[in-house]
This record gives sequence, C-alpha cells and structure tokens, in this order.
Amino acid sequence: MKETVLDILKGVRSDVDFEGTDKLIDDNVLESLDIVAIVGEFNDEFDIEISVEDLTPENFNSVDAMVELIKNAQA
Repeated sequence: MKETVLDILKGVRSDVDFEGTDKLIDDNVLESLDIVAIVGEFNDEFDIEISVEDLTPENFNSVDAMVELIKNAQA
C-alpha cells in the first residue's frame, strides 16, 4: 500500500521528497489544492471515502500518516 501511496503523491507533486519529509503540512510543502488532489486519488484508488473530519494536518504530514488514514477508512 505504501508504494501505491508514494506513486499517487509523486503524481501530484513530483518535486517533493515524500519519504524524507514528515512535516509535509507543518512545513507548507503541501498546499490545500494538493490535499484535494491527493484525497481524490486516494478515494478512487482505494475505494474509500475520506471525510472532512479526516482533513487534518496530522493525517497528511507524512506518508505513514496517510497510509494509516487509508487503513482506517477501509476498516
């Protein structure tokens, strides 16, 4: 799953080192439009529905946090 998430992230922002960054939101690496695109891709790829309540910085600061978000949405 992590590789798929990385592929999606690199498709949205190929200029970012997602594996070497764990403060993607806190350091303003990702912007709101990036998050919208990422959520759309996650919803389509994993057949989930990420809710508005899940759109918190903690859920998008790192690849691992996004993987956890997806796992929780699938449960």
